[in-house]
Amino acid sequence: MGFNRILNILIKPKNENSKRFKKEMCKKLDKRAIKYCSERSEKLGETIIGKNGMINLRNGELIVLSSENIVFRAATDELTVSELMSLEGVILTGKDLEHGGKERTIVAYYTDFYKAVTKR
Repeated sequence: MGFNRILNILIKPKNENSKRFKKEMCKKLDKRAIKYCSERSEKLGETIIGKNGMINLRNGELIVLSSENIVFRAATDELTVSELMSLEGVILTGKDLEHGGKERTIVAYYTDFYKAVTKR
């Protein structure tokens, strides 16, 4: 195994449009609990579309479940994933397979799991 190949395995990719970056981000988000999620639109701004849910990765699709419904489902290859600067959530942009392939931007805010566990 060459030195460059080992470096590629150890160092995370910086190109957010690469398939490898998208796969790693989706794996990181898999089974992540969320407090609530909202949809961003130019006309309305941010609108809450669900509370209490989770993000799942299944068969090459990232699925956001909230309020007992699938609020967003997109293929990982066509998805743009970026975490909020505060690391309290994630922004997902892509063609939503659940809503007829419409381009949507969803913001999912993580459950504050660590504070709940460590709080005494």
